Amino acid sequence: MKLKYLFLLSLLLFLVAFFIYKSRPAKVETLPQQPTITTTPKPTPSPKTQNLNPSHPLLILEHPQQEQIVSSPLRIEGKARGNWFFEATFPVVLTNWDGLIIAQGYATAQGEWMTEEFVPFTAELTFISDTTVSNRGSLILQKSNPSGLPENDDAYEIEVFFE
Repeated sequence: MKLKYLFLLSLLLFLVAFFIYKSRPAKVETLPQQPTITTTPKPTPSPKTQNLNPSHPLLILEHPQQEQIVSSPLRIEGKARGNWFFEATFPVVLTNWDGLIIAQGYATAQGEWMTEEFVPFTAELTFISDTTVSNRGSLILQKSNPSGLPENDDAYEIEVFFE
């Protein structure tokens, strides 16, 4: 009889140990954590300027160039056909990454503008840029359009980076 109780007690202990063993959470093997590598992305052309024709039939922008790093005051130089001007000027706009205008002014012809030939122009924009979100911006040279008719609108836009 003692042997029978000893056998049942052993069986009971074995079953309790077995259930405890099976009910514990499965061991999850963790891999060592890989080091985090951070890199500063190189400025890449945005989709809107990536395929932009570097020259315009009515305008040649000499400074600044596409994707150039610029700072204030920004000197703008180039040549435009006489019909780009009205009264020897045309509007120039500088925007930040979000399209917010941060500077605007007028480019001025440096010669006789009432011609169909290229006429040198200059402009200077003073601005303050907030580069906490992005250092990208756009320089937009707008054709003078005294009529206000949409069919006479034209513009030349390049992407720039603020210092």
